[in-house]
Amino acid sequence: QLQLVESGGGVVQAGGSLRLSCAASGRAFTSVPMGWFRQAPEKEREFVAAVNWNGDTTHDADSVKGRFTISRDNAKNTMYLQMKSLKPEDSAVYYCAAHRGSFWVATYSLPGSYEYWGQGTQVTVSS
Repeated sequence: QLQLVESGGGVVQAGGSLRLSCAASGRAFTSVPMGWFRQAPEKEREFVAAVNWNGDTTHDADSVKGRFTISRDNAKNTMYLQMKSLKPEDSAVYYCAAHRGSFWVATYSLPGSYEYWGQGTQVTVSS
């Protein structure tokens, strides 16, 4: 069992930066691949970034490449999403999620492959 709590969202002007955190409770965190997703109003939940269990492999959506960086600190049971050069189209509720663990390389971008989800944190980028 994992409980996930996101924080760090807020309102920022276009071009600005934010860092999201995902605090996990539960022993399984250090062995589980993790991901960030986002959902804007009336849109489907979309993949943002993913990181493997020890942080040495990451994947990013094309829309955020070069602007967002995912990382994790297993000693702190926390995952991060550093976001820079934010755009209005980045506005959404951002969710962290824990992967089921199987076939991560092939399924890291699929919401259905994640077992545990946080409650989300709102990011609003003004133009």
